[in-house]
Amino acid sequence: MPRPLAAVFDLDGTLVDNMTFHGDAWLRAARRLGSGATRHQFEKVWAGKKADEIFTMLLGRPLAAEEAARLEQEKEADYRALYGPHLAPMPGLLAFLDRLAAAGVRLAVATAAPRGNRELVLGGLDLFRRFEVVVGTEDVTRGKPAPDLFLAAARRLGVEGGRCLAFEDAVNGVRAARAAGMETVGVLTAEPAEALAAAGAAWLVADYTALPPALEALLFGEPAPPLERVRIQLPDGRRLTYYPFPGGEG
Repeated sequence: MPRPLAAVFDLDGTLVDNMTFHGDAWLRAARRLGSGATRHQFEKVWAGKKADEIFTMLLGRPLAAEEAARLEQEKEADYRALYGPHLAPMPGLLAFLDRLAAAGVRLAVATAAPRGNRELVLGGLDLFRRFEVVVGTEDVTRGKPAPDLFLAAARRLGVEGGRCLAFEDAVNGVRAARAAGMETVGVLTAEPAEALAAAGAAWLVADYTALPPALEALLFGEPAPPLERVRIQLPDGRRLTYYPFPGGEG
């Protein structure tokens, strides 16, 4: 891959480690609606989809726009009440964004999070000023794994998808970024390394405190000091190397 001109970040599970709180809020919404949907479905299968798409699957029928909007508002208000007291950036994120900006890499967010959730995270952590472009579900027709959000971010930046590097924590998100022509860094907050690698992630990180040497060199021109490597074998026989947080945390 040539040196990226832009980095496009997902929000939930990528800028902040909040997916457990989303899962809690979705489970509460499902129980209110009499659905037996599981945390696995919300956090693994449906992650990255638009809320109206998820409610349609929960209820097994199409929803009028007004009903979908009401259900989404209830669920997201519950999520914000649960997560708000725990709001914090991913470890190393702020310094990493500073390094990217200093290197001339343009920054964008492409997220299925609704406006109120974006305000909570990007406003609450003073991140709006760091991102040139923020794309949300109101800007596209389809959520992830369709590439629409990432394509919209690249279009607004005026950068080809192949010169953008995406950061994603969900399988659907990695698939969406790859479908948009972007190489992808998988963030290991919600999914196992094997799942993100199988979806197409080229690099894997636990957080932003340290990068794999090859990714460091791609972005900044010279590798960081060597990190401890973990090697795993995927079900299809491929071998994968990733670099966990130093000391084994995260």
